[in-house]
Parts: sequence; structure tokens; C-alpha cells
Amino acid sequence: MLYSKKETRTQIIKEDPTSEPGKVVKYLPGPKKKPFDEIPYLENERIVLKKLQQKDAESLYSLAHSEKIYRYLPTFLFEQKYEDIHQVIDLMYKECFEQKESIILGIFLKEPDQEKDSMPFCGLAEMYGFKDSIHKISIGYRLLERYWGKGIATQAAALMADYLYNETDVEIITASTMVENQASANVLRKNGFVLTAAAVGEDWGYPEATITDKWIR
Repeated sequence: MLYSKKETRTQIIKEDPTSEPGKVVKYLPGPKKKPFDEIPYLENERIVLKKLQQKDAESLYSLAHSEKIYRYLPTFLFEQKYEDIHQVIDLMYKECFEQKESIILGIFLKEPDQEKDSMPFCGLAEMYGFKDSIHKISIGYRLLERYWGKGIATQAAALMADYLYNETDVEIITASTMVENQASANVLRKNGFVLTAAAVGEDWGYPEATITDKWIR
């Protein structure tokens, strides 16, 4: 089954303040924005997804140089493209965002009595592979090991999906996971993704094809 954010444009019915009392007018909502119209700031009661800054370099370096984290991920992710992690942050929004390749956001954990500028970095959330002709995009996520198993990836995926479906013109969201990575697959299941193809070979930059499961919402 394919899940889409809309089948028809929902009408908004409200009172017309310029007319006689009680008169209502039907409005159609304005056009949705494109995913690359902005770098979004997304949050719920527990986490924030936002643009990375140079002060996040040390934590990002720890993430990007963890073999345990990246054993289940493609070899060509942007945070590993340059040895200088400051250069990675400098170019992330020029090479990725401006060229409409991907939107990469830091995942930050809200903590009591802590300023937003000092929230601990947990990992990355990514929206990539946008195909405008069919309103489709893919999502991905990766976390520092100490934040595994705490529901943070599930909430990050939910924030991305809610944003894409409610604020942009995206109608299809997909994701891919290595078949061994059941933790990531569970994140997708909890967010309403359904398995569309199992054990499919994909090019993730390794010598042999990577066997992946493909998901859609």
C-alpha cells in the first residue's frame, strides 16, 4: 500500500470578516513549498533538528569516524567526504543544499534548564534524492552510539515525515536499510513505513552490491 499525504486539496471553511456576520467562504490552501526552499528548523518536546554550526565539529567528527555506526551505511555520505570536519560543515549547505542533493540537519537533545545553543549533538537526519516530477524524497538518520535505543531516531524520522507531508509538496517518502540493520527498520515501521522490496542489491559504494530492504510511506 502506498501512503500519500493528500488525495485532494482540503478546503478551509471560515467566516469572512469583510462580509455580513455569519457568512462563510471556502478557501483553497496556497501552494506547498518545495523541500529545498529552506533549511528547516524542526522540533518536538524532546529533540531539535537544525542546521549544523562550527561548534558542532567535534561531535560530528566523532560520529563520522565511528566504524560501528557506519558499518550499516553507504560509503559516500557527505560527513565523510572531507578529512577536515570544519570543511565538511562549511560546504554541507553549499554542495548539498544549494545543489539540491540533500538537506542534512543535526539532531540535538533537549535537556532541562539548558539553553538551545548548548543542546548535546546526537546525530544527523537527512532528506535526499528529491524527484520533483513525482514529489518523492528519501530520508535517513544516524546517531552517536550513546544515543542508540532511546527513541531519538524514531522521533527524528517522525519530524522529517511530518514536515515533508504537511509543509512541502512531497507526496512519497522512501528509505533503504541494510537487511542486518533491524534497529533502523524498526524506526521506519514505527513511523508507518511499509516494506516494498526485500533483499534488493543497491550500490552503496562497497565492492559488492549491498543487500537492502526498501521502504515507503
